[in-house]
Amino acid sequence: MKLIVDNMTCNHCVKAVTKAINDVDPNAKVSVDLTKKEVTIDGGSISQEAAIKAVDDAGYQFVGIGY
Repeated sequence: MKLIVDNMTCNHCVKAVTKAINDVDPNAKVSVDLTKKEVTIDGGSISQEAAIKAVDDAGYQFVGIGY
């Protein structure tokens, strides 16, 4: 799944978003592209709704689904 997430600007943001998702699903593989503002989640069993909530709870703004 790919999420478009606003207000990510640096490696601290990458770590915060990755940790937020891995706190919900430790088996999820998370990669972040700051240029595209895209968070890709592979594996694991986290639902789209749970991933969006984790991102929002970490202080970042979910803006859409990536393709």
